Amino acid sequence: MPKEIKGLILSRLTILISIILVPIAIFLIYNFADFSLWFSNDATLKVVLIKILCPTVFSVSWLFFLILFAKRFADTLDDFDRTISVVPSRLKFFYGINAIYILLIFIFPLITPLISILSFASFAWRLTTFRKKRWEEDTKISTTTWIMMAIAALLPIFCSFVVLPEYLVLADFLWNVIWVPILPYLYIISYSLFTALAIGSLIILFLNSGISEYEQLFVEPSKKQKFWNVRVLEVILFGFFLFLDIGDFEVIDLFYIAGFVIIIFISIVNFFQGKTKIKSFKSHLFGYFIAAVFIGSNVLFTTSELSQLLRVWSLVISAALYIFVFFYTFLRLD
Repeated sequence: MPKEIKGLILSRLTILISIILVPIAIFLIYNFADFSLWFSNDATLKVVLIKILCPTVFSVSWLFFLILFAKRFADTLDDFDRTISVVPSRLKFFYGINAIYILLIFIFPLITPLISILSFASFAWRLTTFRKKRWEEDTKISTTTWIMMAIAALLPIFCSFVVLPEYLVLADFLWNVIWVPILPYLYIISYSLFTALAIGSLIILFLNSGISEYEQLFVEPSKKQKFWNVRVLEVILFGFFLFLDIGDFEVIDLFYIAGFVIIIFISIVNFFQGKTKIKSFKSHLFGYFIAAVFIGSNVLFTTSELSQLLRVWSLVISAALYIFVFFYTFLRLD
């Protein structure tokens, strides 16, 4: 059942917002990144190709792609919770921050040329076949359709050819100008959120007879209100931990250590208690393991190079897991 807020279906609203924001993001990237033409120094040509033509072509392509698969993307979001069972639902937002950021910053620019070529070829396909009412399995594509598809694909291929050598510049821009400056804040948000969720999961564990992953159980109505109160407490704790970390209060390290210990404890209890009480119980051991590595790298190796390496890899692994499951869900839908 799709999630709703005041009658608005969240998955549909998310896709609508994406349709609006994606073209804006593309134009911002191509107008703020210091791209240059590798085959010409003409300033006017640079403005026409880099600032106008390329972002226009890529924006139109993404608009077409998102609108064409709008329902499928929305259904993917609705089905995502059921598919991503390897990650605890109480930690999905923790992983989602990393996944969405890496998806938009690193994967999105790289797949844009491919999306553009496919979209423009699809334009030509639809323009040359819209009169055909029925398609049989042995129907052949006409030569005219193939030619039109090839011609339509030339424009995005040209735009990709123009900016492809500049992708190293784009990678440098996204990494040094966007990613590196906000990375400390991303860590602070992730650590604070993780610790708040860990404490909430511990409370749920005791309220729910030794199993914290209550979303897998048929919860008694009398307990639901208690769980909502725990969620409110998690929000308050999240804000409190953010305040302590941003204010550079040393006591925050004790809370992070506590969160690290709690999540290890919960993982062990969930695995044994869940398997004992419910045969179909999913312990989410791998999801907790990634989270434990992430927070543990901060509390155990605060000043070492190993800490930085573990934190980066925990971000990458959790994001890759999230992104993989999302695309897997998208492709397997009927």
